[in-house]
Parts: sequence; C-alpha cells; structure tokens
Amino acid sequence: MTVTRFSLPLAEPLSTADGTIERREGFVVRLDRRDAVGIGEATPLPGWTETIGDCERALETGQSTYEEEGYRAALAALEPDEVPAARNGIETALLDAEARADGVSLAEWLDTEAQSGSPVSTVPVNATVGDGPVDETVAAARTAVDGGFGCLKLKVGVADVEHDIERVEAVRSAVGEDVTLRVDANGSWDRATASAAIDAFADLNVSYVEQPLDGSDLDGHAALRGRGVEIALDEGLREHAIESIADANAADVLILKPMVVGGPGATHTLAQRARAFGFDPVVTTTIDGVVARTAAVHVAAAIPDVRPCGLATASYVADDLAADPAPVKDGRITVPDGLGLGIGPDEVSP
Repeated sequence: MTVTRFSLPLAEPLSTADGTIERREGFVVRLDRRDAVGIGEATPLPGWTETIGDCERALETGQSTYEEEGYRAALAALEPDEVPAARNGIETALLDAEARADGVSLAEWLDTEAQSGSPVSTVPVNATVGDGPVDETVAAARTAVDGGFGCLKLKVGVADVEHDIERVEAVRSAVGEDVTLRVDANGSWDRATASAAIDAFADLNVSYVEQPLDGSDLDGHAALRGRGVEIALDEGLREHAIESIADANAADVLILKPMVVGGPGATHTLAQRARAFGFDPVVTTTIDGVVARTAAVHVAAAIPDVRPCGLATASYVADDLAADPAPVKDGRITVPDGLGLGIGPDEVSP
C-alpha cells in the first residue's frame, strides 16, 4: 500500500465554519489485493473530519497494519468517528480492488453485497445555488434549470430569514412549480427563526430544509416536522446515531457523505440502515477530488430509488487528480461502467 499527498486548487474560495479554504489537501491511496490495484482518496475537511495531520498519521497506521495484518485489521484500526477521511481512503481503494478482481463496477459490487437489485446507470443530482442577493440567486437558478437540473438546493442562513424567504420566493416564481427546491441552513437558525422559515417554505412547496438547527438539537428538529416541509439532517448525523434520531422523530432525510462516515461501503450500509428506520438517504460529497466523488456516485447508484444527490461538484476544483468519468447531463450524473471505480490507477496523478 502506498500513500501520496496532493493539493488541488479550488475554482473559487470555499467558506466554511472554520474559515475560507482555497485548496483541498489530501492523499491518494493505492493498494494491491487479489491481483488487482485499487485507488482511494482521503481528503479531510476542517470541521467535518480529522485534520490533515491526523489523517496522515492515521494513514500511516493503516498502511503498516495492512502490510502486517491485512485489510480487516487495517480498517478496524481506523475509527470512522475519529479519522473518517483516512478510513475512506483505504476502504475506497480496497473496494475498488475487490470490484476489479470480481470483474464488476463498484456500484455492481455494492449492489451484489446488499442484494438490492440492479444499480442504475445514471443518478439524479441537484444543483447548488449560493447565498447571494435575490437577482444573483434567481440568475443562478435559471442557469441551472436551463442546464437540465430539475432539483435545486439553495444555501440560506447567512442573511436574515426574511431575505432568505424573499430569495426562495423569487426562485420559485422564476423556475415554476415543476422544479424541486431544497434549502440548506447549515444549522444557522434558532428555533423561532426556523419555525418562521418552515411556515413560509411550506407555501412555496420546498421539499426539505437541510439542518435548520444546530446538530445537537434533536428535539428542536422533531418539533419542525409534519408542517409541510421535510427535515434533513447533515451535521446532526455526526453527533447522533441513527437510532437516536429515530427515537427522537427528528428527521425525514439523512445526508450521507462518504468522506465523513468512513468510506463508500460504510455509507452504503448506513443508507440501508436509514431506509430500515424510515429515513430517505441522500449521498453528497465534501468537495472532493475525482476519486472520492466517483466513489460517492457508485454508492448512490447502488441505492434503490435514490433522491437527487449532491454529487455535481466537479466544478468546485480548478484542477483534479484525473479526468472525470462521471459527467453531468440534464440533471443526472453518469455512473462509470468500467471495472471498480472506472478510473484506471495509472490515470491518477497526485
């Protein structure tokens, strides 16, 4: 197993709760298993996963454990709650090699393991619209719809709620009723603000509001349900187990990020558990390189009747590790049909 560090410039700076990011720093993992070479990506994101330093140390541990004790011990040595990005890198490489050795794509391999039916060849995806002024928001929404997207996710929570309601109203008026609208508050509202927003968004046929409250507030999220707009938890899934969310009746939808939950296999398993508890899973990325993005596409393809996912993120990076094998067209992303991820190990250049 080898681990190689990389740095990818972003097309535009990314604002997060922990500051502004201009580059995505991470590691490409390569390993040999069953006469096949698999590749993976570990790209930690501040505030969501371990730090880049902790990720590197965890990968070193995983590398030595893999060489001495095998893949099961290597994965067991990396706790998904502590070093999910590192675990994602190793698990992706492992499953890529397994699928290649079995002569199938990663989506087919995951589907076979779950026995859930044939994976799809394309996955519906949403376009993300930033938190700019009303006219800018409407222009971006129209551009996305003209490009074939039937589902838009609007970022909210930076300005006051009245301004956000105005933005959503303007977008709904501009794109019509046939386009699905989602809203993502990133946990920025208090209960009173979220309540006012939900009431307004119900009249605008908003599908769901993602993380309206702080991730710790399950009771607050539960109180927002059943009012015409579904509640999706993202950050909340980092703080609470699915069982706790179900016990609190705190969500309708769960947002699953392979880089955050510890790998594509772990994400697919979590999606199955989510469905068993009555939640709808939606797979998204954390603004990753092409290896991790493509793995997430395969995961989504192996989830029956998956909703539009947050996978149309290739444009966020100005340079990448390899050519993108999963293009977006008319609001759907193509699932690579080659072996494993559909990216040749020799095509990846950190």
